[in-house]
This record gives sequence, C-alpha cells and structure tokens, in this order.
Amino acid sequence: MKVWIDDTLCTGDGLCIQDVPRVFDWGDDDLAYVKGESGILGARDLATVDPEFEDRVVDAAIRCPGQCIFIEDHEEIPYTPESEGTRPRVR
Repeated sequence: MKVWIDDTLCTGDGLCIQDVPRVFDWGDDDLAYVKGESGILGARDLATVDPEFEDRVVDAAIRCPGQCIFIEDHEEIPYTPESEGTRPRVR
C-alpha cells in the first residue's frame, strides 16, 4: 500500500501524526507529510506503508478532517462523498 498527502487540503490538525507517527510527520510549514526511508517526503510524494501500519493509515485517512490522505494500491472500496467518510480516498 502507498499513501500520500495533498498539502492543499491538509488542515494541520495532526491527527494522522498522533495515530501513525511512523508514517506521518510535521513539515516545516506545520502541515502533515508522509515519511519515507530518507525522512519527510515532499508534497504528494508516495510513501510505501509497512503492512504492520496499513490498518492504522486507513483509520487515519478516515478520521482526517481535511480528507487529504490518499491511499493507493489497497483493496478498500474507493472513497466517494456518498460514503460520508466511511472509507479513505483510494486511487
């Protein structure tokens, strides 16, 4: 599974960082970003999620107030506005 954050939608609440600090962290602009092997990745860069954290990343995407967490290569049903936040955005 891969994950990325749309920095234009991030509200800076930091819930994802609280939920999965091994995957998300603060950027210099006080917005959340995904972390890769070399540290914090740039806006919209994809990070590979360790299988151990996949469920927590999905939960973080669902909880995200800005709906800015996007998940790729996952078996979840794609997020739609009709789902009322019950699923993360999946590409």
